[in-house]
Amino acid sequence: MILSTDLEKNIQMFRESLPLGESFDVLERKITVHETTFYLYYLDGFAKDTNLEYVRRDMTNLSAETFKTIQSAKELSEKAISSIEVSTDNNIDNLIIAVLSGQTVLLGPHYAEGLIIDLRTYPARGTEEPAKEKVLRGSHDGFVETLISNTALIRRRIRDPHLVFEMENIGDVSRTDVVVGYMRNKVDKKTLYKIKQTIKTLNVDALTMGDQSLVESVHSYSWFNPFPKVRYTERPDVAAAHLMEGKVIILVDNTPTALILPTNIFDFMQSVDDYYLPVLTGNYLRLIRYLVFITNLLISPLFVLLTDNPGWIQGSAAKFLLPDVPYVIPIFLQFVILEIALDGLNLASLNTPSALGTSLSIIGGLILGDFAVDTGWFIPHTILYTAVIALSSFTQTSIELTYAFKFSRLLLIILTGLLGTTGFIIALVIIITVIACTKTFTNEPYLYPLIPFNGNALYHLLFRTRICTKQSIGNKKTD
Repeated sequence: MILSTDLEKNIQMFRESLPLGESFDVLERKITVHETTFYLYYLDGFAKDTNLEYVRRDMTNLSAETFKTIQSAKELSEKAISSIEVSTDNNIDNLIIAVLSGQTVLLGPHYAEGLIIDLRTYPARGTEEPAKEKVLRGSHDGFVETLISNTALIRRRIRDPHLVFEMENIGDVSRTDVVVGYMRNKVDKKTLYKIKQTIKTLNVDALTMGDQSLVESVHSYSWFNPFPKVRYTERPDVAAAHLMEGKVIILVDNTPTALILPTNIFDFMQSVDDYYLPVLTGNYLRLIRYLVFITNLLISPLFVLLTDNPGWIQGSAAKFLLPDVPYVIPIFLQFVILEIALDGLNLASLNTPSALGTSLSIIGGLILGDFAVDTGWFIPHTILYTAVIALSSFTQTSIELTYAFKFSRLLLIILTGLLGTTGFIIALVIIITVIACTKTFTNEPYLYPLIPFNGNALYHLLFRTRICTKQSIGNKKTD
């Protein structure tokens, strides 16, 4: 529907489209300036009284003679409105969406367009450091739920005209603001085009769960593949660093997270701490992380394999590695039960009030563990290795990749326990095959730059190198 020059008709269309009188926060305000009537439509909670008063003050300060010469909404915005963010539109649907997005719409007599004035003030928390991505050195700010604040945090770090943020409205009902950010002189044009086209053609009612809803809507993949296709970060410095490497980031309103695309499995091995410390220290920490990943995946399946084949170990090593106490429950089943119990305790800790957190730790860590051994349910070895796995999982900032490793480890444990060495080999083949067949968000190989092989790019992903040389890789992709 299009606005007409009949103000009464325009008002009637607005009253039919908006829940005026039903929803307390949807408001209509009638004002008269120089004997001319205007109507304001806005949401309570977004537009402050003082900001609305400025609009009326601006029009009142204009002389009556000059004011009466204004014949259109565009002229009104140019001559009488001092607000910076002002636009006009004659489409009723667009104007209604603007109101429901928190902007203020002004309708005037004989105006075939409505004036959209952005007077929004967002309720927002402070930019505290993300709890999952803390660093020893460096900045301690993080993204918040307000989209404008997040783009400003990135702009603060990259003051370059090549940095572009493009906005789209996603969801027929929610109309969620989604921003695609990139460096136009570094980004791969094919990747950018595919991401933008995918978002533009997205058909979904609402992004109820923010960025995760967006990922699930635009990327169809098998439910049994746990490996993440997108890297998440709540740190603006991490997002800025990936932009400088030629990556694309997606910001979703109401979500304090940036999506980094495209992402392969090697990108998850990096940590922001690596780059806030000297090169040698960063490489040492990264090496530790690789060793922890391998240990996290293989320690419990290998223990199951050794207990089934005690003849592989001779001498004092056998006494050290193999259990010396009888057990009723098979070793592999003990590990499976402990993995599930550990996740249950994690869920309990998330829903436990902070004042009772210490009690939960004492009950879960001491009483349950001690009685589990005394009653013969578990042996000390399985509890020890599960504890090592639980602690080592925190070296990875990506929760999604942590659970991908967990599911892979469970597959290894179960098949090894049931089929022995053959099961161990079968599970490894399945995991490697799944990773090799996995595609990224932009349908690129998940194992790039290993498959297809790119030695230079792989070196910069596996090792902590100087920032200038790492960013040059992103430049070469656009050549």
